[in-house]
Amino acid sequence: QQQLVQSGGGLVQPGESLGLSCAASGFTLDYYAIGWFRQAPGKEREGVSCISASDGTIYYADSVKGRFTISRDNANNTAYLQMNSLTPEDTAVYYCAAEAHIRTVQDMCNIPHGRFAFWGQGAQVAVSS
Repeated sequence: QQQLVQSGGGLVQPGESLGLSCAASGFTLDYYAIGWFRQAPGKEREGVSCISASDGTIYYADSVKGRFTISRDNANNTAYLQMNSLTPEDTAVYYCAAEAHIRTVQDMCNIPHGRFAFWGQGAQVAVSS
């Protein structure tokens, strides 16, 4: 079965760090751009960060720039989102997505409800003191 399986997430205090993983199962992640999206309670889903398949081009939303780092390990068929200096405003369900055909990573991140080839199941991130 072809799918993205997410792991990570949890409850942390403000200022702490958390990492998310997104592992591809049943297909090779090499040819897919990866996007991380999040949806906070009562808010629309938004793009957080996206990374291209080929040249590693990366896009970050302004709200996470300098705090979050997206990466991919094609050898392990996995993508990651490292989140540092977390704030309560980062509380949301985080989703990863994979798509082979995108124009730019910014475009991908600007389509939070895009019909991408694969979506992960979501992971809850809660930041609270």
